[in-house]
Amino acid sequence: MTSDFSSSERTPEGYFVPDVLQEGLTLVLVGTAPSKRSAAARAYYANPQNKFWRTLHAVGLTPRQLAPGEYPTLPQYGIGLTDVAKRHSGVDAALPSDAWNPDELREKIRRWQPRIVAFTSKRGAAETLGLPTGRLPYGRQVMDLEGAELWVLPSTSPLGHNHFSLEPWQLLAARVAELKAAKRSDP
Repeated sequence: MTSDFSSSERTPEGYFVPDVLQEGLTLVLVGTAPSKRSAAARAYYANPQNKFWRTLHAVGLTPRQLAPGEYPTLPQYGIGLTDVAKRHSGVDAALPSDAWNPDELREKIRRWQPRIVAFTSKRGAAETLGLPTGRLPYGRQVMDLEGAELWVLPSTSPLGHNHFSLEPWQLLAARVAELKAAKRSDP
């Protein structure tokens, strides 16, 4: 299933929501695809039932709870955003098999070189890594992704409420704080 939105409503790259990527990021959070609501709002995690923005604040990755429309401000906190299926919108299960573009994601990670890449769902990680979702535990993974530490987090989506746990997000936030502190102490 592809989106109901016309191509003229997309970014020049054909995305519903632009990447938030630049040099020097500590963390890049990778979603699967914008929800229909996020695509319509042109903002990441725009569904009020999605716990993403509350979670970022609760674990200390942002000093206050940001609104979805404030997503472009995330780099000031060392955080970037992108998706694996940038040119589609909707729930993971409804995305066509050709929606996933792990090669494009890997190229972005190589180009921008964040310290950590964290998938906000097992599905996005599985599609990128070519692994079954059952083989991916939450938390830091044993392998890296294009030189960045790799993490898999429980989805903040309303569809994943029964499987959500704050603990992997807390561990990630602690690791981000550790890397930022080490960067400040480097001469």
